[in-house]
Amino acid sequence: MGSTEDLEYPQVILQYSSGFLVSKVMFTACELGVFDLLLESGKPLSSDAIAAHLGTSTTGMERLLDACVGLKLLEVELTREGALYRNTEISNIYLTKSSPKSQYHIMMYYSNTVYLCWHYLADAVREGRNQYDRAFGISSADPFGAMYRSEEEMLKFMAGQNSVWSICGRDVLSAFDLSPFKQIYDLGGGGGALARECVSLYPDSKVTIYDLPQVVQVAKEQFVPPEECRIAFHEGDFFNDLIPEAELYILSKILHDWDDDKCRQLLTKVYRACKPGGGVLLVESLLNEDRSGPLETQLYSMNMLVQTEGKERTAAEYSKLLEAAGFGGVQVKRTGKLYDAVLGRK
Repeated sequence: MGSTEDLEYPQVILQYSSGFLVSKVMFTACELGVFDLLLESGKPLSSDAIAAHLGTSTTGMERLLDACVGLKLLEVELTREGALYRNTEISNIYLTKSSPKSQYHIMMYYSNTVYLCWHYLADAVREGRNQYDRAFGISSADPFGAMYRSEEEMLKFMAGQNSVWSICGRDVLSAFDLSPFKQIYDLGGGGGALARECVSLYPDSKVTIYDLPQVVQVAKEQFVPPEECRIAFHEGDFFNDLIPEAELYILSKILHDWDDDKCRQLLTKVYRACKPGGGVLLVESLLNEDRSGPLETQLYSMNMLVQTEGKERTAAEYSKLLEAAGFGGVQVKRTGKLYDAVLGRK
């Protein structure tokens, strides 16, 4: 047996241990406005110029820019005047605020809320519950209390969810032909990005966003233009209030917030409200049946532990929940992207 010196250095362990540094570099560059400035400038800039524009130290900014080059978020050109930095195409598309596919808001939500909860991951594993009490001093029995702890935080969360659907929404809505469903309720529809994708893809449909009163108010004021007549709103708490009759109910990233009992409770209410021949569309990130992956979904499930009462599930587990509520003919479509689709019929 060889000595430890003969063993190859475990590079993957080093990469995993420093993974949080990678995300923090990207979050910081977004927060400071590095990518926005370089897009607006229309030309490469020096680290001194970027630091001056953004009001940072020159030494700190130079190191941040070089780290972004290493992450392939920026490109650098060495000239006689010094190093000049510019965005890569991926940064222009996903990390600038003005891009239609911008992920800036979800980055800020991860940085300011999710990151703080993950600091207490060991406690979450020991206790089996979310860590809002330690991270924010908010009862762990109120998982949305931290997300909506102020209007500013609620706006960040809603904008972040909208940014996700700007790149994933069409995939999940086109996984099945939803054109037969004209009357659709989007439960927990938040800022309305998925509803807007839905009426764009199925122009004969009308979508009603059902969400808490304060969420509906922000959606009306900030996200859904009043001239969009195919989108309506319904204020309420779908666990405690009446769910109106409809042909199709969309639950996007809803069930993963809750334990099995609450999922069955909600799905049973949906089944009773659903018109005969109607259905429910679940949009979730599906685990493999042997729970071996995908890695992104496994990490999302850890996030559900530190933030909510729920977890990510396999297709079979969602099918079982749907069937327990009365739905049948369950179909599953994996999109090959972050989120998948499960359709149950009444």
